[in-house]
Amino acid sequence: MRDVRMRGFAERADVEEVQTFLAKTVARLGAEPVELLACVGRVLAEQVRSEFDVPGFARAAMDGYAIRGEDSFGASSYDPLHLDLIGESLPGRPFLGRVEAGQAVRIMTGAAMPEGADAVVMAEVCEELDPVVELRDAVAPRKNVGATGEDIRAGALVLEAGRRLRPQDAGLLASIAVSSVACIRRPRAELLITGDELLPPGSRPEGARIADSNSVVLRALVERDAGEVLPHTILPDRAEVIRAALDDSVADVLLVSGGSSVGQEDHAPRLVADLGRLDFHGIAMRPSSPTGIGRLPGGEGDRFVFLLPGNPVSCLCAYEFFAGPAIRAMGGLPLQWPHRRVRLPLARKISSAIGRVDYVRVAVEKGTVAPIATSGASILSSTVRAAGAVIVPRGCEGMPEGEEVEVLLYDEVPP
Repeated sequence: MRDVRMRGFAERADVEEVQTFLAKTVARLGAEPVELLACVGRVLAEQVRSEFDVPGFARAAMDGYAIRGEDSFGASSYDPLHLDLIGESLPGRPFLGRVEAGQAVRIMTGAAMPEGADAVVMAEVCEELDPVVELRDAVAPRKNVGATGEDIRAGALVLEAGRRLRPQDAGLLASIAVSSVACIRRPRAELLITGDELLPPGSRPEGARIADSNSVVLRALVERDAGEVLPHTILPDRAEVIRAALDDSVADVLLVSGGSSVGQEDHAPRLVADLGRLDFHGIAMRPSSPTGIGRLPGGEGDRFVFLLPGNPVSCLCAYEFFAGPAIRAMGGLPLQWPHRRVRLPLARKISSAIGRVDYVRVAVEKGTVAPIATSGASILSSTVRAAGAVIVPRGCEGMPEGEEVEVLLYDEVPP
């Protein structure tokens, strides 16, 4: 590998080329059993079918009286009918007898229908006059009754493979007696945060040293993308220490923050090339042009390494373009960015250059989009002020004022 330190990149790969490479190369991880109470957010590895009818019995859909529907025909407030009240059915405590012609059983919502009864007349049109119940309205057979298997039939396909489980999905699994499900293994990501100038997150600055913020952002992004973040420490800018961390890692994905460019202390690209292969180094984009992508042997196939620039905005941008899609694909999720998208007109033009992709932070103001007035890749606060980002394609010189653009929103709710 040519050593680009203090020399610069001879050429930069196109973003689309790198994304195509990742789409073809990243493989989904294997499956593992996951307990029901821990399955929300996980991705199903195989389809789920029900072994049971849900509900497994006919049940009352409201409070009232279980009767034979035909016994109520003709009942009205002017000419009520009277049925013998012979008992009650409660949830979990069914009436064990049989309802014959001219009889009724008091019943609560969700309770099992007694044998012989086929309808429930609601309590509001009835009055108990011991030992009978008076009906002032008629009800048709099967009215106000939840049928056996009304929710789920035995043998029915209830969840497809590849689905990311939601709380209601877990509830459905519980209802069909599933105590664990096969899910795609969560990708394990290790953060290798490099830099002699870095202090632990939240530390007070000391002279020329600054607090690390990239690990905080990356941890949250990996968790958003259903990955598992392994413990990490800040590494000094020493080649032997970084080499050992790369070589000893058990992660499926390594995210190296800092040391990815062409400076004297940027060791990671050459180390990845020495230990495995460096597929890309230098990408035609702004920010994040020093990004690198490589692979190391081990694990379930190759372990991917993403060399993310140390500047916070560049780090975020490189993760969103490359590392995030790879982690999602490994975990069985779509490669596409998970952001909510809206189309809005530009309040001011966006300038760009043909031949590179631009990640432009934007604010949303009164239904229009305005680029944040900074290009600094180290200005993390610009992403806090921004509502989202606009991606300018490499074949575009910019976007004029008034043009409708697609905005990738940082928040899940409208700004």
